[in-house]
Amino acid sequence: MSTSSSVYQRQGFGGELGLKGPPALLLIDFVNGFADPEQFGGGNIPAAIAATVPVLAEARRRRWPVVHTRIVFADDGADGNVFTLKVPGLLGLKEADPASAIVAELAPVAGERVVRKTVPSAFFGTGLAAWLTQRGVGSLVVAGCTTSGCVRASVVDAMSHGFRPLVLEDCVGDRALAPHEANLFDMAQKNADVLTWARLRERLDG
Repeated sequence: MSTSSSVYQRQGFGGELGLKGPPALLLIDFVNGFADPEQFGGGNIPAAIAATVPVLAEARRRRWPVVHTRIVFADDGADGNVFTLKVPGLLGLKEADPASAIVAELAPVAGERVVRKTVPSAFFGTGLAAWLTQRGVGSLVVAGCTTSGCVRASVVDAMSHGFRPLVLEDCVGDRALAPHEANLFDMAQKNADVLTWARLRERLDG
């Protein structure tokens, strides 16, 4: 165990949340623009997308509620915000822009919720918490990108709303590996269970 990990353990961080109630699957910003290293992608995002394909198939088989998110700004940019001051290129993600479309291999089907957002969190100003609560969801299985950005923000807000986040470490990605790994560590200490899809399958089947 690293020195930093031992400090967290000694101070009582890193408790296990486990599964509570019916889970839902949240797929964060797996869109073409974030799959493309020439736009907003890179790093291990393509690998995370590929690893999420069987997760989505299993969620559908188990009839979990499924939520996809996209970053979508108004065609005239009237809803530009502080996020776009930091990353001006995000304003190019319009409703009809191919870069804002969910990647084909994870495209939503009828009955799956698509959340459009203009900030990192899937919860802020979207009504997602109420939608999940209405369906009795207690645990939220999370995949998506980027780990250090929209995934982290959504996980913190999910926890704040009383859902138990389970972050699939092989199904989240970032354009750089250092922030990816740092944020997985920190979420595991404070906000979520962080585990592989294979490990979660064992929990579900057990």
